[in-house]
Amino acid sequence: MGNVPLLLFLLFLSLSPGGNLIMGNEQKTWCVAKPSSDQATLLSNLNFACSQVDCRILQKGCPCFYPDNLMNHASIAMNLYYQSKGRNHWNCDFRASALVSFTDPSMLHHNRTKFPY
Repeated sequence: MGNVPLLLFLLFLSLSPGGNLIMGNEQKTWCVAKPSSDQATLLSNLNFACSQVDCRILQKGCPCFYPDNLMNHASIAMNLYYQSKGRNHWNCDFRASALVSFTDPSMLHHNRTKFPY
């Protein structure tokens, strides 16, 4: 009989949107390309993400153009897609060529771009 409240709580969680329990402050996350990703995969990811979200911030003269390389541009596009889909881990897979970062990629010493979100 003591397990009934626990079962009801678990049932409630399973029916809640996303099925996730969020405790306290939600952890910010970013989606970035794996450093081991090849150029063809990065280009495919960039094209896919930009077909789904607005990637104008990657155009020359815009805030995220530099550093001007495929790894940076793909990571930003992939992150825009990930953020637009609600930051679910399954939206940061890109056929196993991406990873979820708990550290803001903008804070890395070699990256001069402020990642959106």
